[in-house]
Amino acid sequence: MRVVVAWELVAGSMWDLLRIEYTRGVLTHLGYPHYLLLIIGAWKLPCAVTLFVPRFPRLKEWAYAGAVFNYTGAAASHLLVGDRASRWMGPVLFTAITLASWALRPPDRRVVPAAPTTRVRPVAWIVSLGVVVAFLVVALLTLPKGPPPP
Repeated sequence: MRVVVAWELVAGSMWDLLRIEYTRGVLTHLGYPHYLLLIIGAWKLPCAVTLFVPRFPRLKEWAYAGAVFNYTGAAASHLLVGDRASRWMGPVLFTAITLASWALRPPDRRVVPAAPTTRVRPVAWIVSLGVVVAFLVVALLTLPKGPPPP
């Protein structure tokens, strides 16, 4: 399965970096700027390479995560513009293949979990979540105003 994921990432990288007509049309349809092809394409290639180089299990975790972000972002984009299932099922399928490849990889390509530390007290969770909620409130209260109407 790793081969399928890497192949799609390499092919997608080339399509994006070369900005072929098909990918430009998809981005136009989704409402994204064409320069996004260069950004996404530049990240897909090292992602594919990382899946095949020996060792570096933590980097492989990030490569799999990047692929999942790419595919779920594509599926969500198609869903949010109202595309039919035939447009968003491809990215959903590649998400499933990527997750299966990650879950079924051999032990020598997995990150070895660290030894468990002391138990985290509930107050640590409460304080952490409280800080995030406080940040959300401040962010909502300090939203910038848009430009004045014409």
